[in-house]
Parts: sequence; structure tokens; C-alpha cells
Amino acid sequence: MGGFFGTISNGDCITDLFYGTDYNSHLGTRRGGMATYDKEEGFTRSIHNLENSYFRTKFEPGLPKFKGNAGVGIISDTDAQPIVINSHLGKFAIVTVAKINNLDELEDELLKANMHFSELSSGKTNQTELVALLITQGKDFVEGIENVYNKIKGSCSMLLLTEDGIIAARDKWGRTPIVIGRKDGAYAATSESSSLPNLDYEIEKFIGPGEIVRLRADGMEQMRKPNEGMQICSFLWVYYGFPVSCYEGKNVEDVRFMSGYKMGQKDDSEVDCACGIPDSGVGMALGYAEGKGVPYHRAIAKYTPTWPRSFTPANQEMRSLVAKMKLIPNRAMLEGRRILFCDDSIVRGTQLRDNVKILYDYGAKEVHMRIACPPLIYSCPFIGFTSSKSPLELITRQIIKELEGDENKNLDKYATTDSPEYKKMVGIIAERFGLSSLKFNTLETLVEAIDLPKCKVCTHCFDGSSCF
Repeated sequence: MGGFFGTISNGDCITDLFYGTDYNSHLGTRRGGMATYDKEEGFTRSIHNLENSYFRTKFEPGLPKFKGNAGVGIISDTDAQPIVINSHLGKFAIVTVAKINNLDELEDELLKANMHFSELSSGKTNQTELVALLITQGKDFVEGIENVYNKIKGSCSMLLLTEDGIIAARDKWGRTPIVIGRKDGAYAATSESSSLPNLDYEIEKFIGPGEIVRLRADGMEQMRKPNEGMQICSFLWVYYGFPVSCYEGKNVEDVRFMSGYKMGQKDDSEVDCACGIPDSGVGMALGYAEGKGVPYHRAIAKYTPTWPRSFTPANQEMRSLVAKMKLIPNRAMLEGRRILFCDDSIVRGTQLRDNVKILYDYGAKEVHMRIACPPLIYSCPFIGFTSSKSPLELITRQIIKELEGDENKNLDKYATTDSPEYKKMVGIIAERFGLSSLKFNTLETLVEAIDLPKCKVCTHCFDGSSCF
């Protein structure tokens, strides 16, 4: 996915930019970048590979070269960013959180218009540069950004560092968030509101879908009003978000707790305790334990953040290694007990497969699993929350293919809670991984926990309901 942070102030912005960007590190593991603007020295940019290190480790030694009162930073799971452009709109640096499905089509269109690309990412056109070129087709920044909204299939939120402030533009359907923070003499724009508190910013505004604002040190100007329709990604609360973050005013940890609480109230399984799979399963497990009336135990613990999230690496062998090494079981909490674990989702089953065996090896009497969201039936064309290249990488689609002979057959039936097809699929997953029982939260319970109207929340990966 990725996350960004931008800030503009009356004084030097480098410290805020550095730490604010770092607070988005849980959203990506591939690349990091920063760009600043100083009236005398112009734009300064740096990009580093983060696959074998951390943002702070890579960027801290080079901080003295950055100067200015405005800057943008990015943690990217896709292309190298920021891109710095000189155009008829002026010079600007751009960072994006985007997934562009029609990249090749747009590339051909721009090349036929005698435009060229100077950046490549993994041998392909850099999608942030493509967005920048689409912007430069407009007579001004607003028209250019609207050109992006109209042409891409997928999603794109962006920050533009210009010579006259920072422009923040949220995806036209609001699939990814932008939060505005404010403190005396400074404004910030970020993907995660958790970037703000320790830098003394207060949440000023959640930018609406398609809304465009310009930030200067002394104020905020709306350049484009928000669209009425919204499809914010429900997986932000299920998995991506840091616990203290808020989207549309709804706190991540509160949503996770409530989804677990509601599930615990309805669950009639006999268990001795509840446990969360770190990190995103913990909030749900705390809620489940309270709703069910059982104790919460830390029967499994994550060693340190040095192990990335197991869906992130593109290589299956590395995903399996990460899934195994990052979590350590606690024999004292497991031996002889009926343990119920809460987790955010089951994508490929990479983490689940090995962990269940280890839990039994460490003496667990029964291993039950409760999942915060419904089964993932559809791959995501809007954000791309996994590195999957095919829907068949989803454990659900593999089972559907086994049962139907076609992984695309009767998807609506498998997505319908308690249908015969749904029950059979869930039963096979439970049996395949040796679980005593397996239950997924219903779509209705998840939406109720998020506490936004269903029409404003994207649940496409569960029910295939959204569109471009």
C-alpha cells in the first residue's frame, strides 16, 4: 500500500518531516523517499531501498542536506518516489499512494502525445511519474489532478510539494485517506493520523473523496470540493491501520475491539481464553474476550518489528519464513488449554498453516480461530493490499477451484454467510489447517463496528460490490 506525510511551517520542517514519514512505516517495506523545498536552494530529494533496513536508519545520516520549510515524504510498496517535475505549472515534487490498473494503456496514450518517461520501477513505467505527467496536461493543478481522477482505473491519493505550498488531493472515491493536522505555525497532511500526536499536531480535517486543498504555513485553502460518494477501504480498520489512527473520525482500535466484542457475544464455543495474533489481531481479541466473558492471554507474541508483515514479500518462500519467525508461542499459556485466537484475515494461509501445528506441538488442547472480517473472495483492484498476482493465491479461490473446477464459479454463493457453499469452504479451511473451529465475522458485523453507512465503505474483497 504505502503512506505519506507532508508538512509546511514558518520555520524549518525537516525534523517533523523525518519523523512524520517514519510513522507511516507500517504501511510499506520497499522504498522510502523525502523531498524538501527551500526558496534559496530549491528542491532536494532522496530515495532509499528499505527492503533490508528501516526508514530512520537509511535517512538519518543524510538529514543535514535537507533544507526548507516545506517537504513531503513517502513509504512506498511500489515505485521509487518522490518524483520532481519541471513543467508549465512550475516545479513540483509528488508522492502518491496509488494502484493503477490501466498503467500500460495510459503509458501508450502519453507516448503518442509525444511525452516521455525518465523513471522506471522494476523495469516498468514509474506510476508516480505517470500521474505527474497526467497532471501537467491540465491548465492548472486542479484541472490536472481531475485529469488523473478521470483517467486512472484504481485509486490515487497524492501530495504535491510546490513553490507555493503543499497540495493534498485524495482519491476520487476516498479509498485511501488523507488527514490534515495543525499546530501553531504549521500544517501537515498524512495517510495516518498516528503521525500527528508526538509532533504536536491536532487533527484539523479529514479530506473528503476527490477533495483538493492547498496548505501554507498560515492556513488551508480548499481548491476542489469533495465528491458525495465514498468507498473508503474497510481493510484500513481490519489490518492496515495503526491502533491509534482514525479514518473518517473512526478509531482503528475501537473498530477492532467492537468487531471482536460483537463476535464474542454471539459465539457459543467453549474455550479457556482468547489470544490475539500480533499486531492487528490483538484489539479484536481484547474485544472478543470481554464480549465472551473469558480471560485474555498472550499465548503468542511478536518478537520485534524487525520482521515485516507476512503478506508483503513478493516471494512465497520469504513470506513463509517471515510468518514463521516473527511469532513466538508461549508454552506456559498454551499447555492443556482450549485456546481461541483472533486474527485480522486469512489471505493465503501462509501464517496460519505453520502456526497451528506449532501451537499443538506446544501443548494446546484445542485451537480455535476467529477472523475479524469475512472470507476474502475477491482480489483488490483498488489498493492491492497483498502482493498477489492472481486471485488463485487466495486460499478461498483455491478451494473454490477444487470444488467447482473453476475458481470464478458461484462466487456470490461462497461470499454469502451461512450458505451451503460458504459453510463447506470454511469447513475445508478449518480442516486443512487443523483448527478445532473457524469462524469469520459477518459483513454486517464489520460494517456495524466501523460505524459508517455501508454505501460509504468498500467491501469489494468480501462481496465484489465496488467498481471503478
